[in-house]
Amino acid sequence: MAGPLVRSETDARAVAWITLARPERKNAFDAQVISELIAAVSAVDKTSRAVVLMSEGDAFCAGADLEWMRSMVDFGLERNAADSRALARMYAALDALPMPLLARVQGAALGGGAGLVAVADIAVASTEATFGFTEARLGIIPSVVSPYVLRKIGAGHATALFASGIRFDARRALEIGLVEAVESPEELDAKLALYLDAIVAGGPHAVNAAKQLVRDVAGRPVAEVHEMTVARIAEARVSAEGQEGMRAFLERRKARWDT
Repeated sequence: MAGPLVRSETDARAVAWITLARPERKNAFDAQVISELIAAVSAVDKTSRAVVLMSEGDAFCAGADLEWMRSMVDFGLERNAADSRALARMYAALDALPMPLLARVQGAALGGGAGLVAVADIAVASTEATFGFTEARLGIIPSVVSPYVLRKIGAGHATALFASGIRFDARRALEIGLVEAVESPEELDAKLALYLDAIVAGGPHAVNAAKQLVRDVAGRPVAEVHEMTVARIAEARVSAEGQEGMRAFLERRKARWDT
């Protein structure tokens, strides 16, 4: 009997690791992978400090599985909508995580796989990684991932990449903001650890609140968010975590977070 296509575990620092475990199919999506990934994300403990999405083999995620796509050729509109809705739920579940979501991109991230990179808060890529929103080459469009891609890289880059379907390397992904850092394969895990160490060093509530703050402020006029931002920093300062963090800094000691 085949094992799970998505594995998950939580380490001693309360970091949840979710692994796409289908290397023989380039970690491509099908209905089972989508279902298992939704289940894995839903099972993440809300007190986890961060979630890392990674994969086995030489590809991060090649997008939709060829056999799954072949089966969809004869589907009608209603069945296609149902499958697309499940895929949308998968991205929405990842996006709704309250703690930072990190992606470890060691290889090709194409189509929906590039969408996984876009939904991550922090993506760290190997110099061997390649990317592409290649759907137009198949006569379709990257519709479900588009909200996350536009939020990450903006309309200009998204239009160019969606319309051309061109593949690009990790350096270009860094230039447009799709990934946060690029390292050699040998240094990839060290770079990932750098971000995880920094996240775990921060106040648990403050880290999650910082992520939410960006979501709530982005795209809104300064005047519209003025009172909200004032209230949030004031509340953070008087909170138990804020008090401990500031006292620890002033006393030159490590903060003792109450998680």
